[in-house]
Amino acid sequence: MLSRPTEAVALAIKTPRDPNTLSNYHNFATKHTSADFEIDFEERVLRGGVELTFESLSERESGEVILDSSFLDIKNIKVNGKEVKWAVKNRVEPFGSPLSIALPDKPAKGTTFTVSISLSTTTKCTALQWLTPAQTANKKHPYMFSQCQAIHARSVFPCQDTPDVKSTFSFALRSYLPVLASGLPTGATNYEAPKKGGNGTLKYTFEQKVPIPSYLFAVASGDLASASIGPRSTVWSGPEELLACQKELEGEIEPFMKAIHEVVALPYQWTQYNCLILPPSFPYGGMENPVWTYATPSIISGDKQNVDVIAHELSHSWSGNLVSAASWEHFWLNEGWTTYLERRIQAAIHGEPHRDFSSIIGWKALQESVERYGADHSYTKLVIDLKGSDPDDAFSSIPYEKGFHALYAFELLLGKSTWDTFIPHYFKTFAFKSVDSYEFKSCLVDFFSSNAEASKKLEEFDWDKLFYAPGLPPKPKFDETLVKVCFELATKWQLHAEKGENISPKKEDIDGWVANQSVVFLERVQSFAEKLSTKDVALIGSTYEYGKSQNIELVSRFYSIGLRAKWTECYEPTAELLGQIGRMKFVRPLFRLLKEADRGLAERTFEKNRDFYHPICRQMVEKDLYGEEK
Repeated sequence: MLSRPTEAVALAIKTPRDPNTLSNYHNFATKHTSADFEIDFEERVLRGGVELTFESLSERESGEVILDSSFLDIKNIKVNGKEVKWAVKNRVEPFGSPLSIALPDKPAKGTTFTVSISLSTTTKCTALQWLTPAQTANKKHPYMFSQCQAIHARSVFPCQDTPDVKSTFSFALRSYLPVLASGLPTGATNYEAPKKGGNGTLKYTFEQKVPIPSYLFAVASGDLASASIGPRSTVWSGPEELLACQKELEGEIEPFMKAIHEVVALPYQWTQYNCLILPPSFPYGGMENPVWTYATPSIISGDKQNVDVIAHELSHSWSGNLVSAASWEHFWLNEGWTTYLERRIQAAIHGEPHRDFSSIIGWKALQESVERYGADHSYTKLVIDLKGSDPDDAFSSIPYEKGFHALYAFELLLGKSTWDTFIPHYFKTFAFKSVDSYEFKSCLVDFFSSNAEASKKLEEFDWDKLFYAPGLPPKPKFDETLVKVCFELATKWQLHAEKGENISPKKEDIDGWVANQSVVFLERVQSFAEKLSTKDVALIGSTYEYGKSQNIELVSRFYSIGLRAKWTECYEPTAELLGQIGRMKFVRPLFRLLKEADRGLAERTFEKNRDFYHPICRQMVEKDLYGEEK
């Protein structure tokens, strides 16, 4: 195990470098966060408080602590046990309302003090989603889960809501349903009898001894059951889905762990790795909350074809969680590294062609994001400017895929064996810390300073272009072994659509394909879908059975073709699918296409399912559909 730093990680912070926080974290940094909440399903709030332990970083410069907060009902604040003056300042969109807390004395540099805050969340909380029993699988119990990335932890409790500050955490969460949080479980005790005909409750406690940023604060409560999927991993889900989830993930985690350790050469720091398969309204493919990865049920496709989502989230245990980007402007350091490591896992387990195969799929996603923003848009840069902006607005495949290509460029530049010597050094150097792009550059250049050949290459490398050039990066030459047959089949359909060439499709065309080969085929067909007749679209669906697939990666792409071709028979099925899944990867593109095909249906579908979507997803789809109209 790595030895953990004895000093607060935040002591290394020289200047505030995160424009998306209103806190004065350059004066004080959180060392420990203790959260104690009752989960009130009836009122849909968390009620209780937090105790924050701070360390003073400056020499008697400030007599107040300023924290991020958003839509919170704050009751009382104490510093070292004594009540103090405090005020919630005017709201600053999109960052919330700064909370000013007066300190009785200006603390000397290096001293610590505690701030205790009694509070309740409100129904405007953007981090929590509350599901009715009807929205769950067995229709019996309500469900609640959090999603704090990027800047939504401040709507759960006042905090320094920046990835530039890390703290240890302890959780005490009272509920009548099982609870999970982003720490190691330490018990479920202190039973309280039912009140007013309600349910008896337990207090579930967790400890997170590895410092984490506020966006990794996570809590979920619902009708949950668990099963083992490996020697140090479990899967959690609703009871009805558990066996299917176990079957999908059993035996997958440990090979991933061994593969990533071969690359990073640092032990897994979090003791357990568990997966919580959330209800379908979860807005992402996965969220790398420590100890419990939150994952969409869309990865449970019955064919183990989507478990690489877990390879990605597991990789975050090193990249993002252990070594964190210092701000959302440098988000590529989280997602680029994680995508790179995920593909190294794929290469180790399935063979090197599969890494290139995944990269080709990723390149298509990158192209689509760049086209959607515009090739000159600032959000298509690797290092972006988020001053005054909501990080959620910049969320796309760009930090993932352009970030991957940044790292892959160094592998090609230096040679894989040379590059691989740097990877463990990077993670060891910045473990338990936060890092920006310039520190990454310095670390890489310094590491190879004694290697004349590598040093010269890095000296001549165009760093400004890497960090600040918008649009697509140079495209490497990938091994197309696995995509060649997909492209060939797509070309037959394209020639049929554009030149009227005969085509006689049959199910055997895709025999032996993995699901991602169908993804490549469908994405290539999307590029000329407007030229297909509606009969052609129907024939693709009936021949290859994409419309009947349980794999949403395939169904969503098939419907995208139908919407582009104005095949009306897929409009209602698309609307139905949009009421069953809340993952933004599928929801946002489908809504944009449905809007173009049948705006009225798109708007009716959104309004019908508005409460089904997580607040983050709801806000983004609303922008997609209505722009600034609402």
